[in-house]
Amino acid sequence: MGIPIPYGASNASPHVERFNRTLREEALNHFLFVSVAHLRRVLNAYVAYYNGARPSQAIHAIPAPYPELMQPPLADGNLVALPVLGGLLHDYRIAA
Repeated sequence: MGIPIPYGASNASPHVERFNRTLREEALNHFLFVSVAHLRRVLNAYVAYYNGARPSQAIHAIPAPYPELMQPPLADGNLVALPVLGGLLHDYRIAA
């Protein structure tokens, strides 16, 4: 059981506030949403990118591989840029 966060206290949950700021700056400020479904698609794509591609200190800055890049890369593998959110962001990986 955790400690409840007081309503309206923006500094009570710094991790959530930091994620909200990052989400707004990297994704939400770049789109004009035409429907709730559009907003959900953008949020789902960004959360998948945030949890899978961004370097994290908890996993020693090593992102998990995408299914299409599961085979081990060659010694002279190519750098592949995978577009995220229609090319707004890119995830750079070494592929065979």
